[in-house]
Amino acid sequence: MHCRALIVLTLVLPAVLAGQSPPTPELPNAVMLQFIRFADIFGSRLVAAFDSIPAARYDYRPTPSQQTIGYIAQHLEDANYSLCERLGVLKHARTPKDSLSDTVKAQWPKDTLVERLEASLRFCDTAMERVGKLESPALASTLLAFETDLAEHYSQISSYMRLLGMVPPSALPQKARVAIELPASALSPYIGVYELASGLELGVTLQNGALHIRSSIGGAAVQLWPESNSDFFAKGVDAQVTFVRDANGGVSGLVLHQYGRDRPAKKRRS
Repeated sequence: MHCRALIVLTLVLPAVLAGQSPPTPELPNAVMLQFIRFADIFGSRLVAAFDSIPAARYDYRPTPSQQTIGYIAQHLEDANYSLCERLGVLKHARTPKDSLSDTVKAQWPKDTLVERLEASLRFCDTAMERVGKLESPALASTLLAFETDLAEHYSQISSYMRLLGMVPPSALPQKARVAIELPASALSPYIGVYELASGLELGVTLQNGALHIRSSIGGAAVQLWPESNSDFFAKGVDAQVTFVRDANGGVSGLVLHQYGRDRPAKKRRS
């Protein structure tokens, strides 16, 4: 496995939709979290790709027999709903617009297509969160179909982007970040164990004057570099951590920023 992928593995956790709660207190287990993680990766890359392509090129296709960019966007939206509805009882409330032909929807404005694609991915986020523990072979098959579809279409749209002289999101250089110096006394309050979800914790330790973070489900510890007194970043992967404090000034949790999403974790013990 590539080193970059190993670093990602240690830092990911499930997407949580603000203001939405599953009907059961059961949270995804470590196996389900891996499916959530890959959907998060490819879903965010697809949105970034479609968002970066100029609206004037949404009718582009390499050959007459291939789909246009606009067609791919609307097809993905429909496929996401169709597959993720199979994960449980959650159903997408369809409107008359959903019944229009694919060729008509492919001509919608870029902003409309991107917004609808994002909405379908949020629907899938919620559906996956509600699965809880992954114990059904049928559910596993549906999850594999969903994530394979995301990955295949990302590969497809990446090829289109390169033919247009563009760089796909996954190949773009990371944002330059500058680390500052902080004394060990400023870092020690962050030491502890933070719970991201049932069966998944992040352990933060202080080693040789630097913070390191490690997932309870495996992987090597990754160093966190300070950008401010509370904001840190990892090198080799686009992931940042912000530590949060309670009203009394004590460190009460952290927020992981990755794939365009913010995921909170409560501090369980020091």
